[in-house]
Amino acid sequence: MTPIILAGGSGSRLWPKSRAKLPKQFLRLANDKTMLQETVLRLSGLPISAPLLVCNEDHRFIAAEQMQQLPNTGARILLEPQGKNTAPAICLSALLAQQYERDPLLLVLAADHVIQDTDAFHHAVRQATVLANEGHLVTFGIVPDSPNTGYGYIKQGNQLESGYVVDSFVEKPDAATAKDYLEQGNYVWNSGMFMFRASRLLEEMATHAPDILAACKSSIDNKLQDLDFVRVDAEAFAQSPEDSIDYAIMEKTDSAAVVPMSAGWNDVGSWESLWQIDSGKDADGNVLKGDVLVEGSQNCYVNAEERMVALVGVDDAVVIETKDAILVAAKDKVQNIKSIVSKLKQEKRSEFEFHREVFRPWGSYDSIDNGTRYQVKRISVKPGEKLSVQMHHHRAEHWIVVSGTAKVTNGDSTFLVAENESTYIPVGVVHALENPGKIPLELIEVQSGSYLGEDDIVRFSDRYGRAPETQTRASANQESDAAQLSAASTTPAKVK
Repeated sequence: MTPIILAGGSGSRLWPKSRAKLPKQFLRLANDKTMLQETVLRLSGLPISAPLLVCNEDHRFIAAEQMQQLPNTGARILLEPQGKNTAPAICLSALLAQQYERDPLLLVLAADHVIQDTDAFHHAVRQATVLANEGHLVTFGIVPDSPNTGYGYIKQGNQLESGYVVDSFVEKPDAATAKDYLEQGNYVWNSGMFMFRASRLLEEMATHAPDILAACKSSIDNKLQDLDFVRVDAEAFAQSPEDSIDYAIMEKTDSAAVVPMSAGWNDVGSWESLWQIDSGKDADGNVLKGDVLVEGSQNCYVNAEERMVALVGVDDAVVIETKDAILVAAKDKVQNIKSIVSKLKQEKRSEFEFHREVFRPWGSYDSIDNGTRYQVKRISVKPGEKLSVQMHHHRAEHWIVVSGTAKVTNGDSTFLVAENESTYIPVGVVHALENPGKIPLELIEVQSGSYLGEDDIVRFSDRYGRAPETQTRASANQESDAAQLSAASTTPAKVK
C-alpha cells in the first residue's frame, strides 16, 4: 500500500497562523507535531511502502525538512507545478507510484486532518483494503455526530462485505436537511480520503477524465529528479483541466464504495473546530495557549505566540496573536476570516503571504525592525548550511554574530567571523554566508540602502537548486555587472 498525502491548500480560515507560504498542514496546531507529520505517524502499524507526498513549489523545503525530522519515512515528494484540485494531483501520484511499485494500492489522505483514534482509523483502512482489492474505488465516510452543514454527505446503498455501495454524493445541506440525514442513519460525511488500486483509478480516469489523464501522462513522462523532489513537466501539466476527484471520478464510476469510520475525525477547517477537539479546556470551557490571562470569560479559544493576552468578560471568542498580526473574532463567525484574507491579498499586504519569521532551506530570518533606509533581521543558519552566493544592487549589509561561527565570502576574501565580531558587505559585492560549525549560527543583519525589498537579490549559485533570479530592479547583464563590481570593490572591511 502506498500512502498518497495531499499537502496543498492555503488554510486561509486559520489565518493569521496559516498563511500562503506556511499553511496549516505545516503548523503545530493540535499536537506537538505538525499536521503533516501527524498524518505520516498515523500510518505506523499499517503495511505501507514509502509515502508519496504531493505539495507545491513554494512548500518543498518545508515539506522535506518535516519529513527528515521523522524516523525512516523514506517519503518521496512530488511537486505540482500549479494547483489544479485533487483529480490531477491523484492522477499524477498514481502514475508515479506505478513506477515505484507494481500496481500498488493507493491510500489517499489529506495532510490537514485530525484523527484522534488511530486504531479505528487502521480498522477502516483494513476494511477498505478488502474492497479495493475487489476493484472498488473506496471513499471513507465519517459517521456523523451532529447535523453539520459544513460537509458534503454520502448516502450509503447496499451493504458489501466490509462497507457499502455508494448510492449518491450529496452537496453541503441546509440545517433541516442535515438533521434529516442524521436521523435517517444511512448518511456519512465525505472525508476526502480514498483507497483504490492504481490501475483501477487510471482505468476510470481513461473513461471519465481522459484529458486529465493525458496531461498527467505527458507530464510524468518528462519528469526530473531534483534533490529530494520529483518535478513533472509544467507545460504538459498546464494542459490538464482542473477538477476534484469527487466530480471527475467518484460521482461517475459504477464501482464506488464507502467505508464508515468513527475515529475522532476533524478536517480542522476553522479556529472553532480546534476549540471543539481540544481536550484541555478549563472549567469555563476556554482553550488557552501561550501567556494568557482570563477573567469572567467563557468558551473562548486564545492562542498567544509572542505577547501576553488578557480577556475580561468575553464569551465565545477567538483571539489569535502572532508576531505581526492579531485576530479577534466571534467564534460563530470564524468562517468569514477568508474575507479578511482576500482583502490582504487584494491590497498586496505581506501578512497574506508571509509570517514575520520566514523559513528557508538553510534556516530562517525574522524581520525585527525597519524604518526609512534601514531594516534589521535576526538570521539563524542551521549547522552545515549555506545561503546562496548573491549580491544586491541597492543595499549594504552589516552582520553581527551573536552565537556560533560564520564563514563569510566577501568579494575575493573568505574568512571566519566569531561570536561578538562583525563584518560589512558593501553594495554590489558578491557574498555568501555559511555555518561551518556544529551549532546554529545566530546573527543580526542590519541592511541600509535606497531599496530593501527581497527581490533585490541576484543569485549566482545555490546548493538547494533554486534557480538564479532575474530581478526587475537588476540590469540585463547582472553577472557581468556583479563581476565588475566585485573586482573593482575595495578590500572588504575587516572583522571588528
